[in-house]
Amino acid sequence: MAEDTTTTTGIARHGAARLPSVEVDSFNIELKDDEGFLGDRASKGAFRKILDSLRKPLRKNGDDPLGKKPAGDIAKGELDEALVGADVGAAALVHSAIEEFAQELAYVTRRFLKTKAWADTERIVVGGGFRQSRVGELAIARTDLILKAEGLEVDVVPIRFHPDDAGLIGTLHLAPSWIFEAHDSILGVDIGGTNIRCGVVETRWKKAPDLSKAEVWASELWRHADDEPTREGAVKRLVKMLKDLITATEAEGLKLAPFIGIACPGVIDEDGSIEKGAQNLPGNWESSKFNLPASLVEAIPRIGDHDTAVLMHNDGVVQGLSEVPFMQDVEHWGVLTIGTGLGNARFTNRRKDNGKDEKKAKKGRD
Repeated sequence: MAEDTTTTTGIARHGAARLPSVEVDSFNIELKDDEGFLGDRASKGAFRKILDSLRKPLRKNGDDPLGKKPAGDIAKGELDEALVGADVGAAALVHSAIEEFAQELAYVTRRFLKTKAWADTERIVVGGGFRQSRVGELAIARTDLILKAEGLEVDVVPIRFHPDDAGLIGTLHLAPSWIFEAHDSILGVDIGGTNIRCGVVETRWKKAPDLSKAEVWASELWRHADDEPTREGAVKRLVKMLKDLITATEAEGLKLAPFIGIACPGVIDEDGSIEKGAQNLPGNWESSKFNLPASLVEAIPRIGDHDTAVLMHNDGVVQGLSEVPFMQDVEHWGVLTIGTGLGNARFTNRRKDNGKDEKKAKKGRD
């Protein structure tokens, strides 16, 4: 299998536990309690459910300050406006939902911290679409306060980059560092249950070798949930998006690396197949006969003058990887991504100290 993997990726194994900057201690853990999967208690849908439960008794009296729309149809921006608007009742209602959700998120976080894989976690970054709102930021901050009040020495903070960008920027940390010496950008793909996003990520490696100044140069979004395509149709559309981006970078004069990094839901096997967790994607992506990285290499065999290498990992892992440059003051850290479900990953930094440790080790061997 290792030999097959090498020919598919050209670089390393998919879903690898050992990456250039970190060890992936765990990802996609599915914890349960008496009520079912814990992730369901701290998802985007869980917040909406809490909000509707608070509104239910008010509706009977015709006193719901948020009106008649169900919570699922209220945009994040509308809830953010309610927090600061003139209607104090609406603000109080949203704040109440934030408090209840934060209690749920704190409970789920405690359960993760009790697992062996998450022991000694010092910081947790929270990403996903829910984070990109004032409501989400307040829920994350409140969760941090709840845990600290209980004496847990862990920081809970919102992810630094916009969640849409984090899933693309994180793909840089799947690539080996030698790629950045001759190229200034890579292709990133972030696959979700609703959208597929492709982008060109500028490394800005010469300005910041730790990739802290990386940014998305251009991206394209396809909301596949609206089109309900077949699996083959989805791959075909993905290939077209990538080819369009390659053409755009050539026109701009960017030095695009022959590398495509992919963030995908589920448990990713080392050969590029998906073991489980891809049930929200169009068609059967868990089939033993389907291999997305191999399909992309076949459709895009070369980028520039070099053979294409493709590397895929879990989407929660990849979104977390965007934080690598900013997690160097801790050793063990994790990520929770709040979306349709609750993605999770735990990391241990591989200390390099700008190569000093490696030089010391080499000197010792000599």
